Amino acid sequence: MKIETIAVHAGHEVDPATGAVAAPIYLSTTFERDIEGTYSRGFMYSRNDNPNRQTLERGVSLLEAGETAAAFASGTGAAMSILQALSPGDHVLAHVDAYYGTSRLIREIFVRWGLEADFVDMSDLDAVKKAVRAKTKLVWAETPSNPLLKVVDLAALAEIAHDTGAILVCDNTWAPVLQRPFDVGTDLILHSTTKYFGGHCDVLGGIVVGKTDNEFFQRIRSIQYEGGAVPSPFDCWLILRGMRTLPWRMRAHSENAMKIAEFLARHPKVARVHYPGLQSHPGHKIAAGQMSAFGGMLSLEVKDGCDAAMSVAAKTKIFIRATSLGGVESLIEHRASIEGPGTTSPEGLLRVSVGLENADDLIEDLDQALG
Repeated sequence: MKIETIAVHAGHEVDPATGAVAAPIYLSTTFERDIEGTYSRGFMYSRNDNPNRQTLERGVSLLEAGETAAAFASGTGAAMSILQALSPGDHVLAHVDAYYGTSRLIREIFVRWGLEADFVDMSDLDAVKKAVRAKTKLVWAETPSNPLLKVVDLAALAEIAHDTGAILVCDNTWAPVLQRPFDVGTDLILHSTTKYFGGHCDVLGGIVVGKTDNEFFQRIRSIQYEGGAVPSPFDCWLILRGMRTLPWRMRAHSENAMKIAEFLARHPKVARVHYPGLQSHPGHKIAAGQMSAFGGMLSLEVKDGCDAAMSVAAKTKIFIRATSLGGVESLIEHRASIEGPGTTSPEGLLRVSVGLENADDLIEDLDQALG
């Protein structure tokens, strides 16, 4: 089946008890035992498993062509489970331009608990080769990256990681459907399902998808149950509902973002546009080879720095000044002030989540805000 068909039907079945086409929400926290004490119907306690979580995990794993998946209450919770599955002394190699919450999680929590970590620009494969160690157990990629939209060659990175025996994880939050990391050698895929999977800025979630249901993934599954950072049944239901329109939304997000990027690249008040769909982008060729479209996220650097960028964000009328991404409404934010002390984001940079409004309206809004 093609991706649009999988997105509509994966994880969805007609309810055998009632014939309901839309799945019910199972709010029960506990489930009845059989007379002999077993659970032949498959469910014991909702932290362990829940029908809605099971269908979400099955649906996303089918969409990503993986064998298994584990859903969590947030994207950070999902990321945390991967790092917790490692052992003290293990080395993690991560992208320097990854989501700042992931970098902070590694530096402020897991390094204190015995993991070793280095951060490199993974768009530079020579830098990756120099940074890999014999005890590197996990290579953490994010492409396109946040917020500079650097592009990582996943196939080449997988070869480097596997040569040293490391697991390659790709944060695919910005490019679901558009990018197929398992096809080029990635071992784990991470999504903050809060973003494009949910698609409406009204649900929090995260998921880890495994290419194979191996021993390392079973540790992640154990952490999901024992740690208890699981999503609610209603959250699972909302995310799976969002997945049904995901391929079509990603197509529209990408088309709008491409038009806006081309407009911004010509604007006299804009110093630089970060969007892999532009031929001027240094990672355009790689992105064109591993993505079917270039996504709905872009960043622009306003001339004259921080104050000028903040002024642009203050003047938009359609774009909403808010963190997050992937919803139907367009968002804009000054990234350095969001990330705070230690940020690596340029002071004049605005990160834009392009929504599903008419692209001409969005361009007109940015044009008047830029002055």
